[in-house]
Amino acid sequence: MADAPADPNAWRDFVAPSLTDIEVLAREEFARLPDEFRTMCGHLVIRVTDFATEEVLRDMRIDDPFDLMGLFQGVGLPFQSDAAVTGQMPNMVWLYRRPMLDYWAEHEETLAAVIVHVLIHEIGHHFGLSDDDMEAIEASVT
Repeated sequence: MADAPADPNAWRDFVAPSLTDIEVLAREEFARLPDEFRTMCGHLVIRVTDFATEEVLRDMRIDDPFDLMGLFQGVGLPFQSDAAVTGQMPNMVWLYRRPMLDYWAEHEETLAAVIVHVLIHEIGHHFGLSDDDMEAIEASVT
């Protein structure tokens, strides 16, 4: 890590980022993404919780909650009809703090880079973007 303290004792005062810390960082990073990418999402709501719910894990057939770092729920602007039902829930990206922190601890990436990756891939897969498209978007903000 480029910004890691050189003195191992300097880590004594650090604590893991809270749910709020991750949410604030995710909103800041989302705002840095290209306009056309953000526009696909409409008024995206970003929520952070430690893990996906048991229902989500069961529906996705995921046994280990650490295997899911994020989830997109909603309908993007390209797929919304003019006759959209009022009261429709906003598009949401759920970020799962503990799996992201676990991934971050095991890789040589910044926490912001992990969050950007999860945001782009959750949104991008939902809209059918290719891996090359998503990599290009990631590269544009790093």
